[in-house]
Amino acid sequence: MTTIQEERTGEDLKSLAERAGRDLEDASALEILQWAASTFGKSFCVTSSMEDAVVAHLASRALPGVDVVFLDTGYHFPETIGTRDAVEAVMDVNVITLTPRQTVAEQDAEYGPELHARNPDLCCALRKVKPLEEGLVKYDAWATGLRRDESPTRADTPVVGWDEKRQKVKISPIARWTQDDVDAYVAEHGVLTNPLLMDGYASVGCAPCTRRVLEGEDARAGRWAGRSKTECGLHG
Repeated sequence: MTTIQEERTGEDLKSLAERAGRDLEDASALEILQWAASTFGKSFCVTSSMEDAVVAHLASRALPGVDVVFLDTGYHFPETIGTRDAVEAVMDVNVITLTPRQTVAEQDAEYGPELHARNPDLCCALRKVKPLEEGLVKYDAWATGLRRDESPTRADTPVVGWDEKRQKVKISPIARWTQDDVDAYVAEHGVLTNPLLMDGYASVGCAPCTRRVLEGEDARAGRWAGRSKTECGLHG
């Protein structure tokens, strides 16, 4: 695939994102990622929480060897780390693991133990938001697995939008998909998924802040249960 490599200003990228968001609204997920691959080449990456590898798999079809960025917060379930290792072993992707500046023990020493229970916003900022901000510096565009049906806060997610905070093009190729679409793609292509999805978890984050969902709850209800917090800050 021929890629266009050129220097673009923030305004160039913003204009490009807004135009693509309109033009690609009805495009398939693969077509959106093919556009990203041809437009950005190696300055494009996928981020994955390793809840599943659907977007990573799609992106590998559009751009073999694509960078897949994973945030290892130090609080992940063993199943999540196992999913990351399996993705790296069997898929045509380049997994890049980002870690916070402090280990959990170092953070505990500075802020006190279980910061996630006392100030989850700060914990997320230190262990997710800041590492991703630093890890995305070399890219012009990044893809996520956000879907509009996951929660009310994600209902307006564009397939291609502008990440003002990071000055990046933000691509959500499966924004229009439903859980049924995800399940069908997983079944058709044998895509790796986190084993916790078969154990009552609908959304998988850090172990201390994630629980199984109850019948009738939306997919994000198991994250920071009992709090008004619904997002870690990566997408807000």
